[in-house]
Amino acid sequence: MADYGALSLVPPLLTIAIALYSKNVLFALSCGIFSGSLIIVDFNPFAAVLNSVENQVLKEISSGTQVQVILTIFVIGGFVKLLEVSGGASAFARKMSSIVTSGAKAQLLAWLTGIGIFFTDSGNSLIVGPLYRTLFDEFKICREKLAYILDTTSSPISILIPFIGWGAYIMSLIERSYQEIGRDENAFSVLINVIPYQFYAFLALAAVPILVLSGREFGPMRATQMKYRASLKENEAMQEQLANPDADDNDRIGVFLYPLAVMLLLIGGLITWHATHGGISGIHIRSTLVIAYIAASFTCMEMMRRYQSVSYAESLAVFIKGAESLVYISIVLVLAWSLSSVTKDVHTADYLASIISGSVSPTFFPMIVFALGALISLSTGSSYGTFAILMAIAVPLGFELNASMYLTIAAVLSGGLFGDHVSPISDTTVLASAGAECSHLAHVTTQGAYAAVTGFVALLAFGAAGIYESGLVLPLAIVVLVILLNVLLRTNRKE
Repeated sequence: MADYGALSLVPPLLTIAIALYSKNVLFALSCGIFSGSLIIVDFNPFAAVLNSVENQVLKEISSGTQVQVILTIFVIGGFVKLLEVSGGASAFARKMSSIVTSGAKAQLLAWLTGIGIFFTDSGNSLIVGPLYRTLFDEFKICREKLAYILDTTSSPISILIPFIGWGAYIMSLIERSYQEIGRDENAFSVLINVIPYQFYAFLALAAVPILVLSGREFGPMRATQMKYRASLKENEAMQEQLANPDADDNDRIGVFLYPLAVMLLLIGGLITWHATHGGISGIHIRSTLVIAYIAASFTCMEMMRRYQSVSYAESLAVFIKGAESLVYISIVLVLAWSLSSVTKDVHTADYLASIISGSVSPTFFPMIVFALGALISLSTGSSYGTFAILMAIAVPLGFELNASMYLTIAAVLSGGLFGDHVSPISDTTVLASAGAECSHLAHVTTQGAYAAVTGFVALLAFGAAGIYESGLVLPLAIVVLVILLNVLLRTNRKE
């Protein structure tokens, strides 16, 4: 295996730097992929081009799993477009705005809905986002705030559920690591014992209601929200449109609710069927979403034909247009996956993991593992990859240091989750931007400040747990998070 040393950090760091400077995600990802290929082929530009296209981009496109994800995205995009054109989505938002009487309630409802869609991290944003985009517009809440809520209720809730794909994957890693150290303990039992120490997941989920109930923002999110409201004030026509609902809302809302009911019933039924017939895997989740959304799309088409005299041919054209609208997001995903492939080829994660060496105090070992997991996941955009690499390293090393195994595993999971949450090249981050229909870089920037505060408190929590391993650390960490967020929010009291 070639040792690229510090050069392995160039692709992810260059990508992030160019993205922040140029505001062009596609260009930044392309530069990161090409730089990694240059390193792999000993800086031969021609060979680097071939490697970038053949061994990275085309290889990712040809992957069965990636194709399934893109197909799922297209189907969901087509369904969402049907709801928009039918007027059902807008009618639903206006109806909800008469029931949900404040922006805070709208945000909390989006948060609760995101928690309820726990069975898929990638599909979460694409399911919840379209339901609340127009509602957030009604209450003059910027789309970046919706993207933050979507992103914060995708992976953090999925990682806490042991009986879905995340849990099965993590248990397989635990079982393999425990075999290496000769420890005999049921992987499911280990995962259950680890849950109270998954500090970042719990803190990220808790941060949303804390921020919403405060009624204030801070950092880039505050600036974005103020800019958004200022733009609404300048656009009186938009305000008039938002203030005057259509007369036939009661008719149109059925075009929204019936397809949505079909979609949710099929998702619930198919997930239950898979859970009772061999367990839930990634392909089961993706096939469930495709079947449910296609059925919901046909339901919407039929209702549009019956009540709005829209032919099936016209509805199909709308569906295709909706799928086309997500081509850009799909390209971003393919390039993000390709960059992740490049970082794997240049052994970025292995280089970062090599930082853990020598004599380390078992007290501070969980903190170090958390920080390293965050760096690996931020650089590679993959929490799954981080779990696989770091679990194989941290568990045996923690065993040798006599560190707590539960805390060590929790630190691996929390660190990988935190890095994935703030990484601009993570698929869940990209999909949250798509679900909210906001600028991807704007989402990364506005979310970064909130996630950084949560990550800092999680780091302190692992330090405290390393000294005193107790279930009391989590509630104390939540108290610290409340205090810290309120201090930051009070500095931005004036809107």
